[in-house]
Amino acid sequence: MSDDPQRAPWASRWPHLILLPFTALTMIPALWVIKMALKPSQSFDLSLSPWPSEVSFANFQALIGEPFFKEQLFNSLLVSGLTTVVGVTFSCTAAYALSRYRFTGRRAALNAFLITQMFPGTLMMIPLYTLIDALGLLDQVAGLILVYSTTAVPFCVWNLKGYFDTIPREIEESAVMDGAGPFTLFWRIIVPLSRPAIAVTALFSFMTAWNEYILAATFMSDERAYTYPVKLQQYVGEYRAEWGLFAAGALIVSVPVMALFFALQKHLVGGLTAGGVKG
Repeated sequence: MSDDPQRAPWASRWPHLILLPFTALTMIPALWVIKMALKPSQSFDLSLSPWPSEVSFANFQALIGEPFFKEQLFNSLLVSGLTTVVGVTFSCTAAYALSRYRFTGRRAALNAFLITQMFPGTLMMIPLYTLIDALGLLDQVAGLILVYSTTAVPFCVWNLKGYFDTIPREIEESAVMDGAGPFTLFWRIIVPLSRPAIAVTALFSFMTAWNEYILAATFMSDERAYTYPVKLQQYVGEYRAEWGLFAAGALIVSVPVMALFFALQKHLVGGLTAGGVKG
């Protein structure tokens, strides 16, 4: 084996050189959307070049000037944020109980959570609409938060339970020996050690609520109560298509998700419990 220090850097760089053209190919669709957003026209661009021939922010200005733009964007942020908080809170407590305790109905509860994931959202749309209507929550943000939270909890519970199962019980047993109670075990030990799983779960909950369109369009008929995906769809209809506005709106919608990715990136790597127990 050669120990030439001049060859060592190339040994670590050649995989990046191979992946570079594939990365460029995956970036073309994103650049194409940016190109259409920066064009002043509303026509569908069929050219292969990802660079705009003319740069204009007219589409973004038109979007910001739309009626109820701020209200609809705020609705999306509010619904997604509260869905994440509610979903992760209930999922953490439920997953911890299902992971650490053995009680009657535990297996049935896990199977029930799993079965709910087998049905598409459109299948539950009519019964959900009936329930939301009976509660008087149509055209209200609270109705969407309730629906999104309950539909996200089953996946989040299974995701977090799997991670809680990997945390050594010896860590909790050591804390019990020091006088820690159940709440202290959960809040002071399990939650900090589970930050990677909680971050992934929170990101999933946020993205599910942020991108959802079908239920929001069904439950909301007042433009003031729209989430932004519902408004975004209206730019591309049967008789007209404003592709410039649609592309500009798509970029605006992607900003919060990218910001959340950057904010949570340091927690998206597991292994925080590695080395927590010797032996």
